[in-house]
Amino acid sequence: MRQTEITLYGTALSGHAHRVELLLRALDLPYRFEHTPAEVRRAEAYRKLNPLQQIPVLQDGALTLADSNAIMVYLVRRYAPGSAWLPDDPVGAAQVQRWLSIAAGEVMHGPSIARLIVQFGLQDDRARATRIGRQLLGFMQEHLQDNLPDRPFLAAPHPTLADLACYSYVAHAPEGGIALTPYPAVRAWLARVEALPFFKPMPPSPLPEPDGDDA
Repeated sequence: MRQTEITLYGTALSGHAHRVELLLRALDLPYRFEHTPAEVRRAEAYRKLNPLQQIPVLQDGALTLADSNAIMVYLVRRYAPGSAWLPDDPVGAAQVQRWLSIAAGEVMHGPSIARLIVQFGLQDDRARATRIGRQLLGFMQEHLQDNLPDRPFLAAPHPTLADLACYSYVAHAPEGGIALTPYPAVRAWLARVEALPFFKPMPPSPLPEPDGDDA
């Protein structure tokens, strides 16, 4: 029996923290959410947890672990080994890993960065982020559409870490001016994730969503 409390450092508007929180809820693991805004992350105490000053960070007893995808892999291997969230077979594991890489690549540099630019004033290339986001959504649309009805989720017939890793920033892509309207299969996939019994939505960003599909 686990004797220590899990602590998740993050913010309510962080998609990286949200994906970890979804998994904690899916695994029915008690945890404490520690609100960790930017000023806290700059403090020396937090730098000891993660010198990169990023969120999320997970503390589980003596273990301190950063990076949302790494945290999710740890949680499944530690508390739900052999579960469908991260398949043990080589093909299934590879398919999930592909989407974890996409979450850290195209999802991050596309809809996530676009949202940070529009909602939080990040100084970055919005046109590039929009281009990456649209390319990603087009790829997801074809992938999901081509694999229905046998595989309604990204990497398997059932939800896996792939879906949790990609959901939050794709769902909130309109907050960065990237519309989801042209991608019905993506919107149907988002609805399937939202229908899972443990699901908890990520709050909307403070600014209204931009009109249309702005560049």
